[in-house]
Amino acid sequence: MRLEQVSSPATRPAAQATPDRNKLRDYELIKRSVRFLTLSWREQPSLDDLAGHLGLSRAHCQRLFKRWCGLSPKEFMGAIAIDHARHLLQGSASVLDASLQSGLSGTGRLHDLFVSHEAMTPGDYKRRGAGLEMAYGYHATPFGEALAMATKRGLAGLAFVEGEKGGTRADVLTDMMRRWPACQFIEAPERTRVYVSQIFGSATDIGGAQPVRLVLIGTDFEVRVWETLLKIPLGRAVSYGDIARHLGCPTASRAVGTAVGRNPISFVVPCHRVMRADGGLGGYHWGVTRKRAIIGWEAGQLSVRS
Repeated sequence: MRLEQVSSPATRPAAQATPDRNKLRDYELIKRSVRFLTLSWREQPSLDDLAGHLGLSRAHCQRLFKRWCGLSPKEFMGAIAIDHARHLLQGSASVLDASLQSGLSGTGRLHDLFVSHEAMTPGDYKRRGAGLEMAYGYHATPFGEALAMATKRGLAGLAFVEGEKGGTRADVLTDMMRRWPACQFIEAPERTRVYVSQIFGSATDIGGAQPVRLVLIGTDFEVRVWETLLKIPLGRAVSYGDIARHLGCPTASRAVGTAVGRNPISFVVPCHRVMRADGGLGGYHWGVTRKRAIIGWEAGQLSVRS
């Protein structure tokens, strides 16, 4: 296994620096906003309350939210409320059946991102990536800095750097490398940047010409769970039990939860759309605050398109 030296920010193209910094700065403000609204939504804080908490003007606060997800802070509060989570789960057991009837049998997720995928063979997985070259790079996204990892066949990993309890680039890289310890890892952001651009560019430009090609590397059960996640439509959610029943293993909710938590391709394979049966958000490998942010952002995308 070979790990190349991580390049310093100073060696990266100057044209990328300012947009990336702006994107990361915006997410930091959004993250603080989500935490504030999550803790106080029952008191219905005003725009002035939120702006004061962030140290922004009312106008800047409003513009930030509108630019980021198409919702006002008040609408965003509605999107992260427990009642909204329960609404997402209405009819969740039939969502997966409906996706199959629509032809979404694992070949793609047509609701938002155009995704195609393949799974590595069980033998490949057992070799833990031996003989496989994995390129990686760090990139700014609307939800904070992310580590993208790709083979020659497609995107194999997308993980946010900072979790609920903090984290560093080294932490997230080590976490991902443990999954495929026999791989040859090479820092090559020019090879992963195209995937990040496809994912977060296509998220607001549906029907783009280029599909996002995924390579799912996991156990047979994990891959079946991840393929099921790809069938969950934008703006909907299912429970762990729904997935277990869909897979013909109705008592395997706990195993499904473990597999969901092991999903290596955040956002694209939408594990954020899995919730507890009672409407609780459940866990999220990259932090519940980020899960709330993504759910609220998706609500904004639906609002913009309707």
